[in-house]
Amino acid sequence: MEEILKLENLQKSFGSLKVLTDINLSVSQGEVVTVIGASGSGKSTMLRCINLLEEPDSGHIWFEGSDLTSLDTDINKLREDIGMVFQSFNLFNNKSVIDNCTLALIKVKKMKKDEAEKIAIQRLTEVGLEDFIYADSRVLSGGQKQRVAIARALCMNPKIMLFDEPTSALDPEIVAEVLDVMKKLAEEGMTMVVVTHEMVFAKEVSDRVVFMDKGIILEEGTPVEIFGNPKEARTREFLARYL
Repeated sequence: MEEILKLENLQKSFGSLKVLTDINLSVSQGEVVTVIGASGSGKSTMLRCINLLEEPDSGHIWFEGSDLTSLDTDINKLREDIGMVFQSFNLFNNKSVIDNCTLALIKVKKMKKDEAEKIAIQRLTEVGLEDFIYADSRVLSGGQKQRVAIARALCMNPKIMLFDEPTSALDPEIVAEVLDVMKKLAEEGMTMVVVTHEMVFAKEVSDRVVFMDKGIILEEGTPVEIFGNPKEARTREFLARYL
């Protein structure tokens, strides 16, 4: 499989606190990589470094052969191909569902409004929100808001999707509706990097599972390897609490 993303010797500190130490990771086209680990292990920081929402102190981030950390790289152009879904939805509450989805298409891709709306309707239908296309964003449930956030990212036709704990802000009974959308994306071949505490999802949907601890990648492997026969004592200890 062709490599689409590569992190090379990534380091990140906040003041005197070292959050990422020498992170090396590659992701192939069509691969689903889930990142697990305790809170504070550096998972979300690593994800946010991928599209430079956090700037690494050193190291390289290669996306389709371009180094995002290079001063010559047009970051905004490359970001159009990297979809991001946050745990807190980050919708514009003063805009309708469809306006949330068309905003970037009109502003960034310079599309005409009717063309942007056609794409938004298609994406919203794909995530099961065809009855809420013109709804006020504020009236939606948490699960519906997160599905709008996924549809919004998909509108840009990204080459990779990054999910930062997309279900952690949701009530347990509506977690499944978001995970079902993500499973469908995985089945359709979307390249995904997912930071998650949903171990069943990681076990069932991942091609590869990465376990982080104290700012390093301690272990990675197939779901069978990580969940069935983890090599590291810290991985076993972590999984014992979840499984």
